[in-house]
Amino acid sequence: ELYFAAPCTGRVLHTLNIRLFPEQLTYIVNHAEDEVIFADKSLLGLLAPLLATFETVRHLVVMDDGAGQIPDDVGEIELHDYEELLASAEPVEFTIDDENRAASMCYTSGTTGNPKGVVYTHRSTFLHTMGALMADSVGISERDRVLPVVPMFHANAWGLAHAGVAAGADLVMPGADLSGKGLADLIVNERVTVAAGVPTIWMQVLPELKDRDTSSLRAIPCGGSAVPRALSEAYRAQTGLPILQAWGMTETSPVAAVCNLDGDELNLPDDEQAELRTTCGRALFGVECRVVEPGTTVPLAWDGESSGELQCRGNWIASSYYDDDRAGESFTDDGWLRTGDVAVVDARGRVKLVDRTKDLIKSGGEWISSVEIENELMSHPKIVEAAVIGIPDEKWAERPLACVVLAESAELSAQEVREYLAGKVAKWQLPDDVVFIDEVPKTSVGKFSKKTLRERFAEHGQPSA
Repeated sequence: ELYFAAPCTGRVLHTLNIRLFPEQLTYIVNHAEDEVIFADKSLLGLLAPLLATFETVRHLVVMDDGAGQIPDDVGEIELHDYEELLASAEPVEFTIDDENRAASMCYTSGTTGNPKGVVYTHRSTFLHTMGALMADSVGISERDRVLPVVPMFHANAWGLAHAGVAAGADLVMPGADLSGKGLADLIVNERVTVAAGVPTIWMQVLPELKDRDTSSLRAIPCGGSAVPRALSEAYRAQTGLPILQAWGMTETSPVAAVCNLDGDELNLPDDEQAELRTTCGRALFGVECRVVEPGTTVPLAWDGESSGELQCRGNWIASSYYDDDRAGESFTDDGWLRTGDVAVVDARGRVKLVDRTKDLIKSGGEWISSVEIENELMSHPKIVEAAVIGIPDEKWAERPLACVVLAESAELSAQEVREYLAGKVAKWQLPDDVVFIDEVPKTSVGKFSKKTLRERFAEHGQPSA
């Protein structure tokens, strides 16, 4: 309701990522100059200690979700009950005099430094919605029942709420139960046709869909990080439907590319189709992409081999950050967004991510893609998650370390993991060591937190003092 009520009455909707550190929440509330906060009652225990640090907030609207308590002291902030406000409100006509007026904003997850604010206009939101409705995108229609397993605070929740309402589709919103079984039950019982989430979500849902009726599903959009080929193929084998890889980021509203196969590609052997699905697909109509030599604006050839920084621009791509001096680090003078992703583009315009620039491993002067090794690791039937990081090495500067999560009751040695990788990646790219962990740490939006792993294993394998 707020996704539409705030922008359509001329306000700016700023979604708060409640999983950020408290000091980051305070920063973004004050930086955005928020005036009204809407919050579930169950979240007030988290917010109450921060209210005194919010400089511009004047109103707190409480939505009773049956849990939590209203704090005794909220200072000078006025408290309101959401349902009472609705009951007393009169309809307001939607009149926006300028399509370039701000409609909403979202802050990046802030893995380095304070989060950065991205503003979306009414125009960019409308055009991004049209992009999600296009047949060669996700193609949301009135016939769909859409399940966004995406935090509503994150990047316009991938645009699915806007697209669903625009098309007249049913929206199936997940509740507090985000377990694999809980989500599988929703998909089956609600006859969901489009279910979207990050790879870690679909890893836990897959075993819960075994021997169940998933015939209603027509698309499983997946973003946030590269989709392992093994995961997509596992869905194809079990449900008849491979995962639909998409790419984007907060700065791209967020969907910029979707990996649908062309008609002639659907006639290729299964193995070749599976390989194509490891790409992000092509940029949507309205978005331009290029790869450039790092640190330059020199475009590289679309030959499927030349790798460089992926940059994009378009009608729903941000061109700056809100009131932030760091904008020059992420945007070129002529309006291209520096995504921070390393990619190659083939002759037909398919974009394949090689890695994040900060996650590439430079060993002996040569670059190693952590994503490539991770995808091979996660194709092992006993491995459910794997993250590869670079750790310091006296001789080579950096060497790969594989952090592996095994399936329940599975047993595997580091040597067996290395033997499995042999022949799948170049010998010099093989991880020097494998560590077994209970879980790969995640960011607030469900991506692998390699920063956390790098900090944890910074001295792994180093000589003791």
